[in-house]
Amino acid sequence: MTDEPTLPLTIPALLRRNAATHGAKAVLVTEERPLSHAALDADSRALAASLVAAGVGKGARVGLMGPNGIDWAVTAMAVLRVGGVLVPLSTLLRPPELEAQLRVAAVTHLVLARDFRGRAYSDDLEAVAPGVLAGLARGERHPALPSLRHVGFLGEDPGGPAVDEALVVALEDRVVPADDLAILFTSGSRGAPKGTIHTHGSGLRATAASLPARRVGEDERLYIPMPFFWTGGFSTGLLSVIVAGATLITEAVPEPDRTLALLERERVTLFRGWPDQAARLAAHPGFAAADLSSLRAGSLPAVLPADQRPAPGARANLFGMTETFGPYAGDLADVDLPPTARGSCGRPFEGVEVRIVDPETRAECAPGEAGEICVRGPNVLRGICGRTRDQVFDADGFSATGDLGSLDAAGYLWYRGRRDDMFKVKGATVYPSEVEAALRAVGGVQQAHVTDVTGPDGQPEVGALVVTGVSLDDLVAGVRERLSAFKVPTRWVVTTDAAAVPLLASAKVDKAGLQELLFRDGTPASGR
Repeated sequence: MTDEPTLPLTIPALLRRNAATHGAKAVLVTEERPLSHAALDADSRALAASLVAAGVGKGARVGLMGPNGIDWAVTAMAVLRVGGVLVPLSTLLRPPELEAQLRVAAVTHLVLARDFRGRAYSDDLEAVAPGVLAGLARGERHPALPSLRHVGFLGEDPGGPAVDEALVVALEDRVVPADDLAILFTSGSRGAPKGTIHTHGSGLRATAASLPARRVGEDERLYIPMPFFWTGGFSTGLLSVIVAGATLITEAVPEPDRTLALLERERVTLFRGWPDQAARLAAHPGFAAADLSSLRAGSLPAVLPADQRPAPGARANLFGMTETFGPYAGDLADVDLPPTARGSCGRPFEGVEVRIVDPETRAECAPGEAGEICVRGPNVLRGICGRTRDQVFDADGFSATGDLGSLDAAGYLWYRGRRDDMFKVKGATVYPSEVEAALRAVGGVQQAHVTDVTGPDGQPEVGALVVTGVSLDDLVAGVRERLSAFKVPTRWVVTTDAAAVPLLASAKVDKAGLQELLFRDGTPASGR
């Protein structure tokens, strides 16, 4: 019996391994063309030679702002293979948000798409720091962005002579697992974004730990509609196929007609992402005629044939966050959980230890008792930009997540919602996630979003925005069967339009916007 091959724990070592073992296989496929593992290794090394000439090296923080595609992947790997720290930036950022993230991460080099979806990102940069591009060309830094030294454009030669390849190789050889890999920005349902720092070792270990549950092996042809600048697209998409030696199918702007054609043409085997993304695709008129027979059972249920879809709650809800570089708990995506574990998030993956503590006393909770979820281990973040270690970790090395949940005696993790989202109605605690789960269990419900909303008497009520064709009366009846009366929503917005859900730039639900919508447009309905 032979041992499993050891996972390389730096990007340059991983790219070299894949070039040798998966060379001709596509690592990335776009609408226009494929890119092989060997080409990703060679093209990123060639670009790295130009980036090094522009000053990128170990520790340089390189912002990357552009759409999914081969240029994004090659640029990211070029930065990482010479020890630069990647700072993915959302194409949805407005100028004030862009300024905040560039300053918090102390970005030294910036690579921008010229334009995307009608926006010229250099104009956004100029709005933040007028004259910055001309100033940098003269070797002058801008006081609004004092760390920034160089700006280049995605898919274009950085300009100037490239360094010798031998220097690039020498820099690659000096990258170690403890070196910083990326700063990933996250914002919760409210609050300012924060830059979470991950190392090569923590990021690659975390990605590898989730692959078995997510059913991503080297023969997989994975489609994920998430953008690379989010953890979901970067870790569970691009880095997952690089770690597994598999293939990722991606597109810059998912559109149902084009996506269905891409899934068919490329014989995609695994469709992962957010459930509502699959639900929107399944609701498209062209879905019924599309040949998606190559999809395997680990795909999101909405895109599978009806007879292959699991019962609600039968499969683990993969659970993770930016601070853990993606999912840190789950179970096999194509196998039903034991009956007693249905509705859970599965169990923590190797490399992450979970502790549940009382939110007030910080004492450890007993099995089954709800509290705040805390995590530690080699797969979690190294730190947060601008925060000291004691602001991120407790004395035992655990980091508080702000999520509420419990661990049962068998080790299954049960999610109860965000600590700042729970609220009380007439003295009784309501967890929005529990009400949302009950709503999603009603047949025909595509999305459900629950929060507190101020009632006519000034007291909090349970409000729900539901995307469905089901009537309000049937929704109320369905939830009454599953929940105590005080948890049943009394203010509703029911719509068939998924675009009605208010979202932040991070694609998370805008809680303040949801509360405003429910207060303004909500229909009263008795929960009793």
